[in-house]
Amino acid sequence: MAQRKHLDDFLRGRIIGRLECGRTQLEVSEDLGIAQSVISRLWQRFQDDGNVSRCYSTGRPRVTTPNEDRYLAVTAKRNRRSTASDLSRQLSSATGTTVSRQTVYRRLGHIGLYARRPVRCVPLTATHCRLRLAWSREHALWTPQQWSCVMFSDESRFSLQSDSRRTFSVIGVQVTLVPPRENH
Repeated sequence: MAQRKHLDDFLRGRIIGRLECGRTQLEVSEDLGIAQSVISRLWQRFQDDGNVSRCYSTGRPRVTTPNEDRYLAVTAKRNRRSTASDLSRQLSSATGTTVSRQTVYRRLGHIGLYARRPVRCVPLTATHCRLRLAWSREHALWTPQQWSCVMFSDESRFSLQSDSRRTFSVIGVQVTLVPPRENH
């Protein structure tokens, strides 16, 4: 069986040029060593739509455009607590394109956003607020020398309501909550 190879743009142009000069398909195929059926299909496509470039459409066409994919990504990043169903409804109202919840998951997955349960946070009570205020007042007048002895490994995340809804987050970026150590 003969091995298939695709014609490059230059060769396609040469074929069309020779056919436009009045040469027959058989003559062109013998000159260039290409099957006459390939020449015939190329000439027919050129006469139909004036285009000889290769079509790269395999499989089912995508429902969303690249702009709509970017819209989904921006919307998910702005409101990380929105669900895929919410994002689907927002896309539908903004662009008129109706997509399924699963399609939203796939599109966000391609850019690295995946639905994950957020870290459970301890709700702040009045006692917490009072202690934090006392700590900040105690350390308000510290000098840069005193602050240089303190290691802040991260910022803690607090939530006033405890829920188990998923949020969209970037995979590979992991935040480990470590309480800050003070060295004085």
